[in-house]
Amino acid sequence: MAEALIIRGLSKRFGGLRAVQDVSFSVRENETVALIGPNGAGKTTTFHLITGFHRPDSGSVLAFGQEVVGLRPHSVCALGLARTFQVAKPFGAMTVLANVMTGAFLRDRHVAAARKKALEAIEFVGLGARERTAAKDLTTIDQRRLEMARALATQPRILLLDEVMAGLNPSEIDQAVALVKKLSTSGLTIVIVEHVMRAIMAVARHIVVLDHGQKIAEGAPRDIVENPEVIRAYLGSYVHPQPPGDAHA
Repeated sequence: MAEALIIRGLSKRFGGLRAVQDVSFSVRENETVALIGPNGAGKTTTFHLITGFHRPDSGSVLAFGQEVVGLRPHSVCALGLARTFQVAKPFGAMTVLANVMTGAFLRDRHVAAARKKALEAIEFVGLGARERTAAKDLTTIDQRRLEMARALATQPRILLLDEVMAGLNPSEIDQAVALVKKLSTSGLTIVIVEHVMRAIMAVARHIVVLDHGQKIAEGAPRDIVENPEVIRAYLGSYVHPQPPGDAHA
């Protein structure tokens, strides 16, 4: 299986703060990779560097063989990399459909075509009954779904999900896990930042662990949760429960 995303030697400082230091990893096509670590580890900054919101001080980001460092976020998105954000930021007064159409307009400039693509994305994430609802009136989980739908409407090949399960209750987390699995089986390559370890165990086939801006481990989920360095830096006494479903069958 070919590599969809190759990160090599990615580094970024903000003044005296070393946010990301010489981070390297790769993601194969149709693979789901998790990026985990304690708060302040550099996970979201890595997403910003991959998607053009920050320019790295050094390093390379190859998406399907093309260098994306130096491109603006809209150009990165046009290459097929879409993302969600830690804090959902919909256009609150606009409907779900109008919000998702803003993503669809990246590739479909005609209103009818953009509307069709937006409706497909809305239905895919389970918001079909809410398309005329104002975004500000959605529940937390439905705002997360809206973020995903808007990203999907850009027709990405790689989807970066930044803490899409933050603030959700256990039942909602199970729903979010099911949606991420559905995205994966649709053929998308996914990189997910998440703190909910039972969700990570359910969806990821490979995990990259950051701490203080540096990669301290990577590997299969069951190896990562037994890694002494990862336990010390992040997991503590965590013992993983049986995940919902089995992503490793």
